[in-house]
Amino acid sequence: MELRHLRYFLAVCEEMNITKAAEKLMIAQPPLSRQIKDLEEEVGAKLFIREHHMLRLTDEGVRFRSYANRIIALSDRSIEDIREMHTGLRGTVYIAEVEGKAPHLTASFIASFARKYPDVQYNIWNGNSDEVTQRVRNGLADLAIIMEPYDPQNLHSVPIYREHWIAMFSSKHPLARTNGKTIPLKMLADHELIIPSRGSRLQEISDWFAPLSITPKIRARIANATSAYELCEQNVGVAIYPAAVGDIVHDEKVRIRRITQPGFTTTYILIYPENHPLSPVAEKFVEHIRQKYKDLT
Repeated sequence: MELRHLRYFLAVCEEMNITKAAEKLMIAQPPLSRQIKDLEEEVGAKLFIREHHMLRLTDEGVRFRSYANRIIALSDRSIEDIREMHTGLRGTVYIAEVEGKAPHLTASFIASFARKYPDVQYNIWNGNSDEVTQRVRNGLADLAIIMEPYDPQNLHSVPIYREHWIAMFSSKHPLARTNGKTIPLKMLADHELIIPSRGSRLQEISDWFAPLSITPKIRARIANATSAYELCEQNVGVAIYPAAVGDIVHDEKVRIRRITQPGFTTTYILIYPENHPLSPVAEKFVEHIRQKYKDLT
């Protein structure tokens, strides 16, 4: 058995179609079919079940895929490690992130990593937590920084930062007459609210008000915090966002108050795939973050 046989097998696993896998590998279909048949004969078990024009992994195939992934990852890692010894670590880390504090966290990770590995490059994509998580699952990003809540299925995760929720409103808003740096949740009950557009946020914020027997008045749901700031500046409503939104406030037109009684926090999470290995450079980048930040408790 050679490494190319394992790569052929994994390509078929990804496509679950011999023709598409052959096109991806840029080889003819008959030789690829022969290679898979030879592999099955060598391991002594059927790895695929043929169903019309599609394939399905057998139980043995699922187990063999796990081993094949590990072997290929170890092979690639060994080559990268030797190359690193000779020329230094190279490659591209594909990162996805949400807004808020995530860009700052990403930048700090890259800055400290670049001091050790100056030849590594980075590709960064921004979206909401659901989009970013899907990007990692689809293999379009090596890792991501998102905010809770999230679906942890098939993902490794490490909490790396926590921040409070705040209320943001115009200096002309009645709440601007309140003193101090905090505001009780119940004081927001009578005002129209601007909240993040992510579906889970509506339920989360509604749950905050439930013990007070209050249904929040939602004026707008917005994906971008900058747009929320602009609405607040025009005195359209009170925005409820994680505290990092305060980083875009640079004048007295908008006021910020931390929500209390009770207070609420959100956690930023580093995620990376559980069911397929990272590239050597991405794996080293993840390990760098894990060493830099302990799990939050």
